[in-house]
Amino acid sequence: MPRMLDVSEDVRAEIGDAEADRLLVGDNAPGSYDCTSCRTPGDSEQERTSTVLFVGDETAVLAFAHATCIPSQVVQVAEEQLQGAVRSITGSEGPARAGAGRPQDALTEQAVLGITSGLVLIDDELHPALVVEPAGAIARPGTDGSRGDEFLQLLLEQGFHPAHRMDQVPAVLHGWSVLLAMGQLHAVLQPGTGGGAPVAWWQAHAPLQVTEGWRTAANKSQTVLVFAAPAGSIGQQPREDLLRDALDKAAANGLLVAAAMPLAGT
Repeated sequence: MPRMLDVSEDVRAEIGDAEADRLLVGDNAPGSYDCTSCRTPGDSEQERTSTVLFVGDETAVLAFAHATCIPSQVVQVAEEQLQGAVRSITGSEGPARAGAGRPQDALTEQAVLGITSGLVLIDDELHPALVVEPAGAIARPGTDGSRGDEFLQLLLEQGFHPAHRMDQVPAVLHGWSVLLAMGQLHAVLQPGTGGGAPVAWWQAHAPLQVTEGWRTAANKSQTVLVFAAPAGSIGQQPREDLLRDALDKAAANGLLVAAAMPLAGT
């Protein structure tokens, strides 16, 4: 059965006319898939679907996304990051949410964080927010994990604050920032060691789309609220009201930390 696929000229040029035509008539294309942007299920037989080609130095991976999330396009990815993209696309690693990336320094190299963007209402004002949740328990670097999940403790040591309620804007975490470029989310940056240049604490394997409302709110306030909770505390929430409910519950259970970070970029 023909799929409702969008194949851009750039993608066609990379994969060739023959492969593009096979995709369009339903060969080599999935029916159902996990959107590579928002990581929620999609169905190329029922809704417009974008073909997204991740290209590294030697490897290329074809993925699929809701056409309402991102257009069909070619995304350049560093070769060393492409395996992370493959794991995120196939769902073999990381939460099924908007983006998986590897945090640096503060957490173990094996940690995989999922980040979801959304608008949070505090004092009758909508604030752009990112919700961070690891794929699994986080051990302190250099330990065997026998002390249990130390994700929140590690973030508290980095300057995050406990969020017991969702009725206050968290304090600014100086030296950290959220990097937005050309309207897409690229990274969460933390201070470099010894006062050096900021480094990526979390980095998207490919730039992540955010909604127009989120971007507008971020550009207006020049600040992004970052909430973090242990694995399994928030889960995959398809709507912002459900995401807010999950945040309220995590806060009430003492499982939420937060910080406000300046917006870097536009």
